[in-house]
Amino acid sequence: MINRVVLVGRLTRDPELRYTANGAAVASFTVAVNRQFTNSQGEREADFINCVIWRKAAENFANLVHKGSLIGIDGRIQTRNYENQQGQRVYVTEVVVDNFSLLESRGDRKPTDGQQNKSSNNNGSSGKGANGQQKQNANQTYSNVNQTNSDPFADNSKPIDISDDLPF
Repeated sequence: MINRVVLVGRLTRDPELRYTANGAAVASFTVAVNRQFTNSQGEREADFINCVIWRKAAENFANLVHKGSLIGIDGRIQTRNYENQQGQRVYVTEVVVDNFSLLESRGDRKPTDGQQNKSSNNNGSSGKGANGQQKQNANQTYSNVNQTNSDPFADNSKPIDISDDLPF
């Protein structure tokens, strides 16, 4: 049997990080995924899919993404049920995330007021501070160097001599 889910969409809210009684981290969130077709008014509708991620991946996910972040997730569909406080049986279908990918850089995101406050609080209270900024700048510099030197045909002003490179 195959039970595999791959989704690309945006978070509808910040992930909700909690811990079980055994100390395992679990984050729940909802991903808005656009449908491939438009409705009769020409508007694109979206599906809102509930997801859950566990353990260290949940902590990393909660620290890296915010409402509106474009993410890709890979996981499986799981159903469960429980009895609520009114004694009614509640059935839940959700995606249990195995892997996730951040599909946009921090500079591409449009921050909301909540994100601006969180990022300023995180820089002051976490251990990242200036070192995290230096690392981010180093990564940007490294990627820029690779982009400029990675194309061997960038200098189109000279003809390429291929007369002696032929194998026959």
